[in-house]
Amino acid sequence: MRPELRDQFVSLLGERVRFALPLARYTSFRIGGPADVFAEPTTLDELRTLLALLHAESLPFFLLGGGTNILVSDKGVRGVVIKLGDGFNYTCWEEQKESAVVKVGAANSLGRFVRAAVRKGYQGMEFAEGIPGSVGGGLLMNAGAFGGELSRVVTAIRGVEREGHLARLSGEAIGFAYRRTALLPQFVVTEVELHLQRGELAEMATMIERAQRKRHHNQPHGYPNAGSIFKNPPGAYAGRLIEAAGLKGHPQGKACISEHHANFIVNTGSASAADVKCLMEHVQHAVWEKHQVWLEPEVRLVGEWDEK
Repeated sequence: MRPELRDQFVSLLGERVRFALPLARYTSFRIGGPADVFAEPTTLDELRTLLALLHAESLPFFLLGGGTNILVSDKGVRGVVIKLGDGFNYTCWEEQKESAVVKVGAANSLGRFVRAAVRKGYQGMEFAEGIPGSVGGGLLMNAGAFGGELSRVVTAIRGVEREGHLARLSGEAIGFAYRRTALLPQFVVTEVELHLQRGELAEMATMIERAQRKRHHNQPHGYPNAGSIFKNPPGAYAGRLIEAAGLKGHPQGKACISEHHANFIVNTGSASAADVKCLMEHVQHAVWEKHQVWLEPEVRLVGEWDEK
């Protein structure tokens, strides 16, 4: 990196830009090599200036949310990793008699927002109890569980385009689909707007308790993981297909398919990204041989990987 470009990063963000920073502690897998540049803008102006600079320099970037649902390469990430700072962690409620429009900063914790909505008496977010990560990250993957998903309550988003321009997109323009959206990778979501309806507090509390109980019973505990590794194929459950292929507990280095739930890979201690990726590929081929179903990853591979 040219010294003058490095100086521009420091001038813009000060101590909130770091170089060759290992990413393992920023991911729920506790796996990941270094980012060439790790930038943490905390205002909209900083983010716009940063994106305009990256565009002018033709530098790639990756937006890091809560670090869930991703597997960062052992070699790390070339270019710039952007993590939105505290200035994007807010909630603004516009309450009416029976409903509310809520504007939530993309860096806000999804779990905290779910519990805040329930405390205020609004329904529609209970399904997300226990889903880790940020609101922005949940938006990008159209987070869902127990029959609900974010697309049902999101009305619009705000963000910054690659050149630094502000934009607002309606819910229809987001292109929601199962565990994904149609947003361009260069679009940085900064705010999510939701419409929630009043609900019965006792009923919502019951749904929250049920979600907590199911997650505690069905998901592994004690080892770092990235959540569900594969998407559920139409009409089936990935975990059941993997279990039927006899892969529960199957190891690869320090990575292992969970004995608790076969659609989770856990890091039993110093697992590498290569261990996890190899295990994912083994699962895909084994399930194909057993069921003629090719599992599509829900976890996103990030960074620099060896070509086969």
